[in-house]
Amino acid sequence: MSDATTTMPEPSKYDRLIAAAQKARSAVTVVAHPCDETSLRGALEAAENGLIVPVLVGPETKIRSVAAENGLDLKTHEIVDAPHSHAAAAKAVALIREGKGELLMKGSLHTDELMRAVTASTTGLRTERRISHVFVMDVPGHPETLFITDAAINIFPDLDAKRDIVQNAIDLWVSVGLGEPRVAIVSAVETVTTKIPSTIEAAALCKMAERSQITGGLLDGPLAFDNAISPEAARIKGLTSPVAGRAQILVVPDLEAGNMLAKNLTFLAHADAAGIVLGARVPIVLTSRADSVRSRLASCAVATLYAAARRQAMPVVA
Repeated sequence: MSDATTTMPEPSKYDRLIAAAQKARSAVTVVAHPCDETSLRGALEAAENGLIVPVLVGPETKIRSVAAENGLDLKTHEIVDAPHSHAAAAKAVALIREGKGELLMKGSLHTDELMRAVTASTTGLRTERRISHVFVMDVPGHPETLFITDAAINIFPDLDAKRDIVQNAIDLWVSVGLGEPRVAIVSAVETVTTKIPSTIEAAALCKMAERSQITGGLLDGPLAFDNAISPEAARIKGLTSPVAGRAQILVVPDLEAGNMLAKNLTFLAHADAAGIVLGARVPIVLTSRADSVRSRLASCAVATLYAAARRQAMPVVA
């Protein structure tokens, strides 16, 4: 009989996030218009995994029909009737404003439709902070979770918007228990040049961090993608900083660059990409029909951990 022991595989980066979130209190999550199998199943699976307590907002007959057609058990989850997707988005946001949910989750409506309700000037969920999106990526072969921001909301953000984008990502990283993040402000090159405006903004963001206008993370930039994540590339370029070659958050110049980078990693490196929107009154879980089950669960896990951290930080009222 062999005395060799079987080595269990290391849990994935997403598995660790999900396990951590399962230890926290499940966050009440308002799900806007979960009226197809993918979105409804995603919310129910997150509930079954102890991540969220869903409140389903949309046409009740349609939600029940989708559940019946696909063998989904709605159990006793609350359903708030709304006649169509536009009304569901508005009602979901109203429930958040009334304090009846800690998270907002996108169902089968278009992202633009939900975000219009979120950003409405008088009835939405805006704060003083710019709203931005973070991709939480599990890249095979890469030792750490990667955040990419912003690749979904802000098309061509200016310097002030980028300050909020960076701060949102840092706050998320810290809140989910990952420690102090190393933040790379990414451009095409690692030198500052007037020919590439994003390099100037990268340098300005690093100076803002030195002046405590951005807090909680270590910043460096501009950095090209290779010397942001590859220690060897950073060494060859002679870059010495805590961030170069070891970045955990990648802040991209604009939405186009970020979207292409995230999808490149997804389709060529077979990475999983969870998604969350920050800067509103509550975290917003944005999912896509193409998302895997693990990505959907990871999105809910990250949002739940963030909600738990916000809950602990709230002052106690006597």
